[in-house]
Amino acid sequence: MIIYSLALDFKVSASFLEKETLFFVAIFITFGVMDKLLIYVPKLTSRIRYTFKLVFSDILLMEYELTDDLDFYLSSDRPRMQYAPKPYSDDLFFMSHGLLLKRGTEVIDVDVVEYEGINAIFPVEDSSSAMPFDVFSAIFYLVSRYEEYLPFVRDKHGRFTAEKSLAFQLGFLRKPVVNIWALKIRSILLDKYPDLKYSIRNYKFIPTYDIDSAWAYKEKGLVRTIGGYLLALKNMDWYDIKERTLVLLNMKKDPFDTYDLQLSYQKKYGLKPVYFFLFARYSNYDKNINTRNKRFRHLIIRIMDYAKIGIHPSYYSVEHPELVKKELEELEKVVNKDINRSRQHFLRLILPHTYRNIIENDIIDDYTMGYASQPGFRAGICTPFYFYDLDIERETNLRLNPFAVMDGTLNDYMHLTTLDALDIIKELIDEVKKVNGTFISLWHNESLSDELRWKGWRKLYEQMLELAVEN
Repeated sequence: MIIYSLALDFKVSASFLEKETLFFVAIFITFGVMDKLLIYVPKLTSRIRYTFKLVFSDILLMEYELTDDLDFYLSSDRPRMQYAPKPYSDDLFFMSHGLLLKRGTEVIDVDVVEYEGINAIFPVEDSSSAMPFDVFSAIFYLVSRYEEYLPFVRDKHGRFTAEKSLAFQLGFLRKPVVNIWALKIRSILLDKYPDLKYSIRNYKFIPTYDIDSAWAYKEKGLVRTIGGYLLALKNMDWYDIKERTLVLLNMKKDPFDTYDLQLSYQKKYGLKPVYFFLFARYSNYDKNINTRNKRFRHLIIRIMDYAKIGIHPSYYSVEHPELVKKELEELEKVVNKDINRSRQHFLRLILPHTYRNIIENDIIDDYTMGYASQPGFRAGICTPFYFYDLDIERETNLRLNPFAVMDGTLNDYMHLTTLDALDIIKELIDEVKKVNGTFISLWHNESLSDELRWKGWRKLYEQMLELAVEN
């Protein structure tokens, strides 16, 4: 009767199957359940559900079941582990700190313990714990961006900076510790249950481009062009005057017009890039082409023929969230297609308000999760994951795609040579490959111009592509 019920649970109808077939299907289902990892937790909170789903389903690709029924847990013959303040059996035990049982945010004095060469947070004292820190609380703290909900001093653009992050201060910003710790959990489980089933996640590379200014000199309009000449004269920038004139007379290609080069990279390396277009009114920080410009619109349509595109919400959309809706609608009219990807201009991200606003505008994939001033893993992870809103204690349907490195970070903030920048890029790519994560880069069309401050960076970019696609 139990076997028959299991078959019915999986929508297997006896009217369409011979009894023998039904029997073997039910047996298969039964053993499939028996192979699934059973995890005991004292209470099934939304934080626990979110964190264990992230670790086991999203990163480890492993089936599991959570239960808060201790009698059921202790009577089960399945592979088992417990996450609790104390062990209830001699099964694998991961001691909890208590963060996943709480609601809301509060200032936490985060203690540190070194674990396998990396500083970890939320250490535990019970020697029977499989790891010397509460790995699930540590993971949740990082991916939820808990520290960004607490009071902090913002930079001039209103951002939470890398240097204030726990990951930077503890020296693991350039390591995807969430993935590293998840794989360690799997290793511990396999030592105990070598027949435990799981799948292997494949490494991926996603190049992305922000189009903040489609052209350096062209399509700027009469007023901006005259203003550009006057500014260059004031600064006695004769190179700019010469270049601007040659481009406007069609005697030289606009230096920011690197789109044919990008397409050649895509074909050569088999890339599937994502482009984010700033499609907003002109302001101090929003200096793209007029959104009514036909050539600009044709460029967007052309790029959409061979790549995915998204909206690059304007600088002031953080203070004026209604701008996102307006800019998104205008861009959708150009491409005659719904757009559900975004990345904030200047990486301006205020949690949870920025994400709530783009969710309200039907964005399902965001690529803002990264720092402007430092390369690395802002949320400690190199796998796409879903945004957990700490204010309402709920997982949302907004998928966050964290990037690891940006051209402006290496050049404008860190002032690195291309050789030093390449070393950091290689380090990040190697870290992502070790854990079969997703390496996402952020570049701009202008940094491929190979002129002025970007001299030599075109070569660096192709070197990054070669490293990123290399098996």
